[in-house]
Amino acid sequence: MNSELIEALDILEKEKNISKSTLLEAIEQSLLQACKNHFGKADNVKVTINPETGDFTVMAAKTVVEEVEDPVTEISLADAKMKNSKYDIGDIVNVEIKSKEFGRIATQNAKNVILQKIREEERKVLYNEYYSKEREVVTGIVQRYLGRNVSINLGKVDAILNENEMVKGETFKPNERVKVYVLEVKDTPKGPKILVSRTHPELVKRLFENEVTEVRDGIVEIKCISREAGNRTKMAVWSNDPDVDPVGACVGVNGARVNAIVDELKGEKIDIINWDENPAILIENALSPAKVIYVAADNDEKTAKVVVPDYQLSLAIGKEGQNARLAARLTGFKIDIKSETQAIEAGDFEAYDEEEYYEDGYDEYYEDGAYDQNYEEEPAGEDAPVSEK
Repeated sequence: MNSELIEALDILEKEKNISKSTLLEAIEQSLLQACKNHFGKADNVKVTINPETGDFTVMAAKTVVEEVEDPVTEISLADAKMKNSKYDIGDIVNVEIKSKEFGRIATQNAKNVILQKIREEERKVLYNEYYSKEREVVTGIVQRYLGRNVSINLGKVDAILNENEMVKGETFKPNERVKVYVLEVKDTPKGPKILVSRTHPELVKRLFENEVTEVRDGIVEIKCISREAGNRTKMAVWSNDPDVDPVGACVGVNGARVNAIVDELKGEKIDIINWDENPAILIENALSPAKVIYVAADNDEKTAKVVVPDYQLSLAIGKEGQNARLAARLTGFKIDIKSETQAIEAGDFEAYDEEEYYEDGYDEYYEDGAYDQNYEEEPAGEDAPVSEK
């Protein structure tokens, strides 16, 4: 054997990432299977392989008897004494089996066992490799369209981008490089089946982790994301370091960081806002770029009433309600937006003199349960945090 065998195992270990010990175990099993196929049984057979030289021995443990009835498991006393005169009835004698004695069918079956084991281990290695990338972003190369789905090569295997995980209107060209979010990795008899997405909100989060050092290092946290793939994403961020501006870190110098992600998402708009523990302030920030006059949030009911200037109502709601819808998903609150005129007519809000409020009105509004985000004290009324500008 046997230097050639060891060399072949080393090549397999390097190219397929299958451990040599696993392959040697497969050879042992194949030899045991060959014995079973040749002799009809192999319960008393033991295979030993030297991992350094590749030399192997196949030994059958046989019981010494007066008259042999089963030559596979028994040996006559005369034959045993030819090996060692000390053997007696009932002793166990290890008899070497020469592999060249195996028939053609037994040898072919042994070969099939080895090949099957190699395929199983190769599939297992691939599955483990890509399973570790589940919930991560990977770069793939577009191969071809499979009906309405897209096959994307991830290096050693192809992934499937289903139609419902594709951004509406997004098209791909063969050999185009694209980043995708690994949704799930399944183990199948034909190898790992990998499902990827271009619409998942976590795709945006992972892209920021790759692009923004502060996010990757945990200095800046992405608290929550709401996304309508292909159109707009809202993302709330928070800094664990008072000297680091979380929004500025994500935007980058002249917008370099966020623009790189926008380009990867083919022009999808991204709103980055400051996260706040006070839900009223978070809701106010989430409705950006619209300006907000007043927010009253009910923590128990998860509802919020928002008042905006008359000229800002359409901006706060957004095209087809998108801005309000994304803000609601981001904060987890059902948001009722009214213009200042609508709120006054409904009795939900009283008009005030803005100049008087900013000059003299802090204490009065604070006592009434109102809260201005520029006012440094804590908001009054835990059940109904209010932000008013």
